[in-house]
Amino acid sequence: MRVILFIMKKEILQVSRDRAFLPLLFFAPILQLLLFGYTATTDVKNISMAVLDQDKTPDSRKFIESFVNSGYFKFKAYLYSESEIETVLDSSKVKLVINIPKNFSRKLKRGEPINIQVIIDGTNSNSANVILAYTRDIAQRTSIKIIIQQLTRANAKIPVVDLRYRAWYNPELSSVNYVVPGIICTILSIVTTMLTSVAIVREREKGTLEQIMVSPIAPYQLILGKVLPFIMIGFIDAVIVLVAGVLWFKVPVNGSIYLLFALAIIFIANTLSIGILISTISRTQQQAMMTTLFLMIPWITLSGFVFPIENMPKIIQISTYLIPLRYFLIIIRGIILKGVGLSVLWPQVTALVVLGSILLFLSISRFHKQLE
Repeated sequence: MRVILFIMKKEILQVSRDRAFLPLLFFAPILQLLLFGYTATTDVKNISMAVLDQDKTPDSRKFIESFVNSGYFKFKAYLYSESEIETVLDSSKVKLVINIPKNFSRKLKRGEPINIQVIIDGTNSNSANVILAYTRDIAQRTSIKIIIQQLTRANAKIPVVDLRYRAWYNPELSSVNYVVPGIICTILSIVTTMLTSVAIVREREKGTLEQIMVSPIAPYQLILGKVLPFIMIGFIDAVIVLVAGVLWFKVPVNGSIYLLFALAIIFIANTLSIGILISTISRTQQQAMMTTLFLMIPWITLSGFVFPIENMPKIIQISTYLIPLRYFLIIIRGIILKGVGLSVLWPQVTALVVLGSILLFLSISRFHKQLE
């Protein structure tokens, strides 16, 4: 135990003396949280729109106001001819153009069908789909309102189907609530994997690894002494991001924090094992860092943090079962947002334990062979 504590103390001293590296460990997570929290959002707001009103009647103006008053759209330009539509879309001044035809008001009063042209900038397909959904919703509401008014005037009975929507776990449908848990997972992955691989390779570069090989220090003592400080650093970073997310972005924590950190240990065992494996194939610290980043980019992309796994090709979906981050993302979102426990999360916990055991065995075996 004394040997492990000695190696831990030595590792902590090395990290604390690195003035360039130390701020990155504790301030970079906050910066990542702020950047992702404000930018990595699927919410579409303040959509710039232009209008070509060829009818110019009170009814057409009310229709335009229904878009502006929805809170999603910002009126930017009033067009006078169809030739201007292409100009404003090409220049990216607006994302949406509404072309209201002549006789809009007359057809409305007669109850005739009206075709209104809605042109959307489809450069960003995700935003375009959201804008399309908003415009359809507003148009449907306007149509229903008109039908009800006409039926009321005719003293007809109005059958109403009233849908009561409830969004569980994230009532405000805030993207931040979904993103922050993913950031915690990402930070834990990068910090623990990279620091572990770099720390072990650093010993090889300095030549101290050869000295350790001929010393009475056992391989497991060296590994534990090296990785335990980075487990602590990873936990500190995770706590910093979680507290900042709760206080700054008002992310709710509905489940057990103790369970979250207990299961995080299993996840960290996976990332540390990968860090040790990387150290066995890297000869320099730069090579270890580049290998870690090379692994982390597809990890994060395929984990479900950014893109839904269900939308990926079948072969890619199958490959995601080998990524520990996939399982921990479900765990952390389940605990923070849904407030669920082991009775629900046991499949993901089991997968992490199995993966972690395999990775730990492979990493220690390879590291032991390298020492020999």
